[in-house]
Amino acid sequence: MDFLGLVSFGPEGWGLSLLFASLVTIAVATCGFLLGVVLGGFAAWANLAGGTVLRVSADTYTTIFRGIPDLLVIYLFYFGGSLLVTSTFDAVGHAGFVGLHPFVAGAGAIGIVSGAYQAEVFRGAFRALSRGEIEAGKSVGMGRLLLFRRIIAPQVLQYALPGVGNVWQMTLKESALISVTGLVELLRQSQIAAGSTRKPFEFYLIAGAIFLFITWLSQRIFERLEKYTSRGVPQEAS
Repeated sequence: MDFLGLVSFGPEGWGLSLLFASLVTIAVATCGFLLGVVLGGFAAWANLAGGTVLRVSADTYTTIFRGIPDLLVIYLFYFGGSLLVTSTFDAVGHAGFVGLHPFVAGAGAIGIVSGAYQAEVFRGAFRALSRGEIEAGKSVGMGRLLLFRRIIAPQVLQYALPGVGNVWQMTLKESALISVTGLVELLRQSQIAAGSTRKPFEFYLIAGAIFLFITWLSQRIFERLEKYTSRGVPQEAS
């Protein structure tokens, strides 16, 4: 079978399977990324405005999950989560092993890792804010919620977007590691196709091209978002 035949959508081609696997890759990366936004935002707030216990907890979280290998986090999350689910089912009378779904385990693991990096991005973006604008908002009687919505959030988003875009690209690449849990995402599907056709080079090359396309498209989207959030902001002369 020639190269075009391998990626065709016919009965002997792998195009449909690769397309579905690509969608699974995007889905698990997106879920993990959004979970990371929530965890990272909370950790950044705890580090900046929380008490001693919250600050220490946030520092510990970011230090641990930025320091240990992502693959190890996936293994710990998958097997630890499966052990917890099995124990829960055992408590209600269901005997036997119950595994955590690979999608849930993968999204959760990369979400925790992503959140550790996003926490530092959000913390740095907040520290880049002009203290004068925040004080001005307080002086005219803005409450915390209004101050956050009108002054803090828009500027933090503007400053954080480049770093958040980098974290998204990292999260997208980390999704390939989830194949070790049995989830049929893009890399796992490429392995299956390579084993079935004995054409590993071709299918891994196709997988690389698909990842590069998703990365390129993601970069264009974040560039548009950066331009949108920078509307009305004076640009420094080069």
